Amino acid sequence: MTRRASLPGADELFRANTPALSAVRQVVEEAPDVSKSLGVTATPKSKKGVRSTPRRRVTTVDRSPSGRERHDEKITVYLSPDELFDLDQARLTLRGDLGLAVDRGRIVRESIAVIVADLEAKGDQSILARRLRGV
Repeated sequence: MTRRASLPGADELFRANTPALSAVRQVVEEAPDVSKSLGVTATPKSKKGVRSTPRRRVTTVDRSPSGRERHDEKITVYLSPDELFDLDQARLTLRGDLGLAVDRGRIVRESIAVIVADLEAKGDQSILARRLRGV
C-alpha cells in the first residue's frame, strides 16, 4: 500500500461551479413571476441591446450597502491623484480617529448608498443632481 495521497486532477479543481448562461436564462424564463413581491419593475424589451433583465428597484429594506462580502460585479473608476489621496485620507481618518478599519471599496460602496438614497429622497434637489448641474 502506497502512502501517497490521492489528489484531484486540474479539471476537477477548476471546473465551472456556476451553470452556463443558457441554463440561467431557461431557469429565469420558467420561474414564476415574483417581481411584484420583490419590488422589481420590468423594462420594456423594445430595442436590441437594451437591458433584457428586470431592473431592481431599491427599497428602504435593502438600502444599505453590501459591506464585507464577495462581490462578483466590478467597475473601473479612474481617479486623479488628488481624488485618490482624498480617498486614502478618508480611510486613514476613519481608522485613526474613529477606529473603523475599512478599505477603499467599502468607503466607495457606502458613499454610493448615501448618494443614491439622497437622490431618491430629494430628486432634483439632491446633492448629486445639484453637483452634476454645477450649482
